[in-house]
Amino acid sequence: MSHKKSYTTEEIADILKVSKLTVYDLIKKGKLAAYRVGRQMRVDEADLEKFKWNAKEKQPTTNESSRLPILSPNHFHDPFTNIRSIIISGQDPSLDILSRHLDNSVDYFRPLRSYASSLNGIISQYNGEVDIASVHLFDGETSTFNLPYLKKLLVSHSFIVIRFINRWAGFYVKHGNPKKIISWQDIQRSDIKLLNREIGSGARTLLDEHLRMNNITIQSIYGYEEVATSHFSVAVGIAQNKADFGIGMEKINYPSGIDFLPLVKENYDLVILRSSANEQLIQLVVELLKTKELKNELSAGGYDISETGKIIYSQ
Repeated sequence: MSHKKSYTTEEIADILKVSKLTVYDLIKKGKLAAYRVGRQMRVDEADLEKFKWNAKEKQPTTNESSRLPILSPNHFHDPFTNIRSIIISGQDPSLDILSRHLDNSVDYFRPLRSYASSLNGIISQYNGEVDIASVHLFDGETSTFNLPYLKKLLVSHSFIVIRFINRWAGFYVKHGNPKKIISWQDIQRSDIKLLNREIGSGARTLLDEHLRMNNITIQSIYGYEEVATSHFSVAVGIAQNKADFGIGMEKINYPSGIDFLPLVKENYDLVILRSSANEQLIQLVVELLKTKELKNELSAGGYDISETGKIIYSQ
């Protein structure tokens, strides 16, 4: 008896040498046939080979590539259940709480998590690859978060911005703060080494804007080019004596030997593109953010929920 071979999305990502988010996006757009077994997506070997063949056949020329349109969201619905997969981007643990409440509230949306940084999440949203993007991008010109960036990055789209939580950003330092790092001016000292975040992250933007505002050059920051890709990995690097400080958020599980020094109260917002396909999703998210159950869980996590659910911008 012959058996058809099938792959999980993780295996497909490994075979194609792409991220799991890219695999979900291919499935959403109908380019890669898939089916669901319980809560897991699977792809038959024959369908994977068909996708690879089609990809080879449809490679655009250079001139054709320059004319390709920006993709609008093309949401994947499970052919058996008609459940729409919703991709939520961002790294904060509060998004896992939102995802769980969204999953439990209705049976026609299935949330999936992407751990993209703020700027990369918005770019993916612009390209139709993310449904709910979380963002915390500080603008030094206005001393505000998010909207100055969103109005430029999403200039051709209608979108809504909803306040999710407020939280503290600041310095991770070794326990006891032996280097006595207390201000932005301190970080340009030659005896202090930074472990930075990647380009596009909210923490990197916060650092770069405050360097600019304080007339501090990146060349004067020891370790500026050394990068970690999450708040937790920055804290771990400092605990392992790879650096003296980094920029991060308060509400993570720090490794032992790390102190957090709060500096800036951040607005952490959710962004959803406005479209007929998204109106039901927008309504559900707004309603969820008003519920006592969700707010209580966020509050128990130490987040500031005083503005949770507030519509910051809608166009």
